Amino acid sequence: MVSAQLTLTVLMGVFLVGVVAFLSRVEDWRSYTPLVSGGGGGYGDAGAVVHREKPAGITRWLTTVDHKDIGILYGTYAVIAFAVGGLMAFGIRVQLIAPTGAVFENGFYNAILTSHGITMLFLFGTPIIAAFANYFVPLLIGADDMAFPRINAIAFWLLPPGALLIWAGFFLPDMTGAQTAWTMYTPLSAEQANPGVDLMLLGLHLTGVSATMGAINFIATIFTERDDDVSWANLDIFSWTILTQSALILFAFPLLGSALIMLLLDRNLATTFFTVDGGSPILWQHLFWFFGHPEVYILVLPPMGIVSYVIPKFSGRKLFGFKFVVYSTLAIGVLSFGVWAHHMFTTGIDPRLRASFMAVSLAIAIPSAVKTFNWITTMWNGRIRLTTPMLFCIGFVANFIIGGVTGVFLASVPVDQILHDTYYVVGHFHYVVMGAIAFAGFAGIYYWFPIFTGRMYQRTLGKAHFWLSMIGTNITFFAMLFLGYLGMPRRYATYDFNSAIAPLNMVTLMHQAASVGAVILLIGQIIFVWNLLSSWLEGPQLEDPDPWDLKETDQHGREFEWHERRITTALADGGEEEKAVTDGGVESDADDAASEPRPDGGEVVDEDGAGDTEN
Repeated sequence: MVSAQLTLTVLMGVFLVGVVAFLSRVEDWRSYTPLVSGGGGGYGDAGAVVHREKPAGITRWLTTVDHKDIGILYGTYAVIAFAVGGLMAFGIRVQLIAPTGAVFENGFYNAILTSHGITMLFLFGTPIIAAFANYFVPLLIGADDMAFPRINAIAFWLLPPGALLIWAGFFLPDMTGAQTAWTMYTPLSAEQANPGVDLMLLGLHLTGVSATMGAINFIATIFTERDDDVSWANLDIFSWTILTQSALILFAFPLLGSALIMLLLDRNLATTFFTVDGGSPILWQHLFWFFGHPEVYILVLPPMGIVSYVIPKFSGRKLFGFKFVVYSTLAIGVLSFGVWAHHMFTTGIDPRLRASFMAVSLAIAIPSAVKTFNWITTMWNGRIRLTTPMLFCIGFVANFIIGGVTGVFLASVPVDQILHDTYYVVGHFHYVVMGAIAFAGFAGIYYWFPIFTGRMYQRTLGKAHFWLSMIGTNITFFAMLFLGYLGMPRRYATYDFNSAIAPLNMVTLMHQAASVGAVILLIGQIIFVWNLLSSWLEGPQLEDPDPWDLKETDQHGREFEWHERRITTALADGGEEEKAVTDGGVESDADDAASEPRPDGGEVVDEDGAGDTEN
């Protein structure tokens, strides 16, 4: 078995070297990118300008280095991963309807539990952020493209083979999916005789390399490619969060890559980094969580940036306390590297160390609270328009408060020792990941949908997606918080225990409630995918370059200015556009601006709470 695993690892290494060698020989990846002397990393003579038509069909998507195309590729990849991970989660909830397990045997349950966590965090969470950042950061800072367009393309194309490796155990013969949970704790992950674990570790390594390459690119782009009138003082909040996230990635992901290599060596070459005899399983926890807790903020900071960017658009006023939001972002980035051991309060570490990590873990809640109060104050007395993006932003704030407050309890040593490794931790974590990060992702998709498609989605379906997601999220994950207080351990495929742990009928009822919430969530996401695809393919073209009427409140961003120039250029070239049907057959017409509803959300909430419709 060891020799087979070693052979598999060597072959995969040879394959990756071959991929890199092939990519390095592709000379014309950059040829489809507009090249100018003033930005975008152009090459050649100082005044050279190259204009080439993009190829059509699949060739375009396989060879593009245009930041907008790569953003769409990232987004498509992330939505597919979200669907796969969501179906795995639904399978988990179906299994736990009955105490003895409803559908899966224990080994397969452990495999989909592991793959669900890794898929959502590494294959959905990071790529969906990269999708928004690739498409919009250059537009927001006035750059022609990313600083290193080829590296940008390579970073994306490392992700599909990474996903195939992570999921390979489910499809290859004589192999099963890794059964280590997403934390891959040793000695279980070091001793589990399953080549699927090795493939998963290699896939994770590829995703880490991809994220690191992207982070370098974003830092270089924001530092060197900004337009002359974009200074640090007026850099948009979304770009600030992407810059902070990229800095965290540079410090966190290489450490994860090193730990993964050490684990692969333990599995295949009989080294003893994390083994019980000669090594330290606790060392893996230190290395993993030194990456793992900054990873939480790597995932949540850009969504915070999206929410901070979108809320002012539909509140009719600028972001309250912009500088404090930026400072709190930087503070979270620094403090995030000082809290990792709060995941290890039950491992027997020195009580003095536990106290110091508890103090920093409580302190990091302060900059998060600053952001929350700034969001609420921005909406306070504003002219709120309850569009779908705004609804998801409000849902983000509500869910983030629950996720944050429950996290404060876990940062306290005595409380954590009771609730550690129970469903309370699962509920807390998912309030942040699904209730906050995914909600901000949906807000960004709906807000920028007119830009990257030129069309408008169906408003009714968008709001149905929000309400089903909001209701399903709170039913599912609040039930998990209650299960944690009952003492239900996490990662169990069955729970047919006696009443010494908790009343079985109460535990069963809470699991069934969580499963009902999962059904509601699934229906909501099916509506989302249908709305996304149907509107992208068949939705009417937008005539108005300002679909959200942001000029009225002086909230017109650089990306919509670019969108307006694009529409003007298309019309000058002889293009024709259909009028956008925004809500069940009502056409948006600039001449009737005062009487027709806005696309996606005509309700206006005044200071006194009265609603009226305006355009």
